[in-house]
Amino acid sequence: MNVFTSTFATPIGPFSVAVNETGAVVATAFGKVAALKSRLPECHFTTDGQRTQIARQQIEEYFAGTRQKFDLKLAPIGTDFQNMVWAALRRIPFGKTESYGNLAERIHRPTAARAVGRANATNPICLIVPCHRVIGADGSLTGFAFGEKIKQALLEHEGSSRARAM
Repeated sequence: MNVFTSTFATPIGPFSVAVNETGAVVATAFGKVAALKSRLPECHFTTDGQRTQIARQQIEEYFAGTRQKFDLKLAPIGTDFQNMVWAALRRIPFGKTESYGNLAERIHRPTAARAVGRANATNPICLIVPCHRVIGADGSLTGFAFGEKIKQALLEHEGSSRARAM
């Protein structure tokens, strides 16, 4: 698959986005394009700021504090279960957090907290699909592919009470 990428600055470091030929976001990453390549190893990458402009604009609006919800076409590549978890992640409101167990209950799989955690960890579209809003049952900032400092910075940006409690 051909993907088109760009990398740009955010208040918490470089951020990269990849879109497919129809303009749907297939992956994002904190870091440069190399971080995307590890998420999409089978793809051919071309830098194209024009094709990624809409995603970039919305991410910049998020960090500027003028956007709380993304309105982008998404095309994550995953199993049916992963896609179900990723859809549920998109329903966690800005500034709120949810535990892995609560998320498992919400998708009607109450015993699947660990599987939900694994799907969360493999989310290819971080930030836009807000896996950073999922925390441990004890309130800890567990697991985030780009590190707990970035996760905490995102929660602080959103004004999450969980981030302020740290």
